[in-house]
Amino acid sequence: MVRMATEARSRAYVPYSKFRVGACLKASSGAYYMGCNIENASYSPTNCAERTAMFKAVYEGERRFDALAIIWDGEGYAVPCGVCRQVLAEFCHPQMPVVCANKDGEYTIYTLEQLLPAAFTAGDMG
Repeated sequence: MVRMATEARSRAYVPYSKFRVGACLKASSGAYYMGCNIENASYSPTNCAERTAMFKAVYEGERRFDALAIIWDGEGYAVPCGVCRQVLAEFCHPQMPVVCANKDGEYTIYTLEQLLPAAFTAGDMG
């Protein structure tokens, strides 16, 4: 999955920051969905790689996921931003592994719950 996330990273549209991120999301169906970050001049509409992959998967009818891998151009391990963590919590089990890689492909693994403890989910809406 890190290899597929690396391929996705190469497709990033980052004319402003030059900071590329790639993601690979594995659906419970066995299908893989890749995504890259896509920047916008006003930054606010920028979409992260993780959400690009998730939105592609949901569009294709997927609703359950087994794992996510992300990689970036940074020295440390890539971790999803807060918005991406919340989007993941909508569709993914708290124990889903999130593989966080650095620019060289070295990685560490967290669970979604480790990245977003006490997540706000549909169950909190009463």
